[in-house]
Amino acid sequence: MHQPDLLSQIALGEDSTRQFKADIKNVESLAAEMAAFANTNGGTIFIGVADDGSTPGLSQKDVGRINQLISNAASQGVRSPLTVETENLALENGRLVIMLRVPKGIDKPYFDKNGIIWLKTGSDKRRVNSKEELRRLFQITAQFHADELPTKASINKLDKLRFRDFLRDIYEMEYPDSIKERTRLLQNMNLAADDGNLNLGGLLMFGEQPELIMPQFVVKGIRYPGNEIHASDYLDTEDFVGPLPKIFADVLAFIMRNLHKVQAGRGVNSPGISEIPKTVFEELLVNALIHRDYLVSAAIRVFIYDNRIEIISPGHLPNNLTVEKIRAGNANIRNPILVSYVAKGLLPYHGLGSGIKRALSAWPDIEFQDDHEGCLFTAIIYRKPLEQLSGSSPAQEK
Repeated sequence: MHQPDLLSQIALGEDSTRQFKADIKNVESLAAEMAAFANTNGGTIFIGVADDGSTPGLSQKDVGRINQLISNAASQGVRSPLTVETENLALENGRLVIMLRVPKGIDKPYFDKNGIIWLKTGSDKRRVNSKEELRRLFQITAQFHADELPTKASINKLDKLRFRDFLRDIYEMEYPDSIKERTRLLQNMNLAADDGNLNLGGLLMFGEQPELIMPQFVVKGIRYPGNEIHASDYLDTEDFVGPLPKIFADVLAFIMRNLHKVQAGRGVNSPGISEIPKTVFEELLVNALIHRDYLVSAAIRVFIYDNRIEIISPGHLPNNLTVEKIRAGNANIRNPILVSYVAKGLLPYHGLGSGIKRALSAWPDIEFQDDHEGCLFTAIIYRKPLEQLSGSSPAQEK
């Protein structure tokens, strides 16, 4: 980087990826800053730059001293040790600025010497104090998955008929009579925790009324008039509860009944065709149900407007996934238990990473928004104006 580029970066001010330090004298404080960057999205510490953006710079002697502090902080002050990069840039007055680049960590969470986990929040940092945040950091590196979490649901909360039919259809085996045999089977199938209770994956797939145990993991559907959210004005609304296969079927039916039907050249007595192919919503709903972040205590929301349908899932894209990557068919398994049972036929599933591509192939006018600040992922399916729908006039929505 050259001096003009440095000054341009400084002019942007501090944020979650840039931090200014006029000097560094405390190795533990520096290690905490490094850990915060590594636990978030990485960033650069500009040493020799004051908080107000002025550039007092450093002497050659300062640079030698600080580089030793950087080495000690990265290798001894952070667990696991970090590999960082430094670059010295000269100012017009001959003094220097050290650019310390801390990469996004691949072995999260990183602790400081006192065992504290730090995260960047804007231009500042904060401690991780909640179990949910700690679990999410472990989840990022696949050391922990939300669907493995034990729940308070005993195996008596199992939907016996649903689980019996699954065992017969997929494994050609009978439902175990004794609680002991049933518990052992559920544990071997990775559907129950060591304490014998259903884990989250088991509850969501095979639980009876899982909303009584986990009321936050439902789907809320609303059909609004017009193109904006209304506080109290809606045309249709419903909360969808039950195990995931039931939620999927009910939400899909809710969406389809709120879409226009077009004749598309068919006779007036023929059933109309949905304005948007059903497969689009099958793929996007499966994606929302099995890939959402179950460490976020919030419902999936389905909002239907005159010009679009929004499917809003708690949790932004995991790890290094981007909207461009998922459009290309890349995927990252956040909930492996759910994925494994969906792949056995509990929900329509056509292979990891193929759902988004299939939806786009059937209906290209879809926008994806990955909101890291709000911890949301939104699929927006745009509807065509009524006058552009092919065939005869669309049937009235019911």
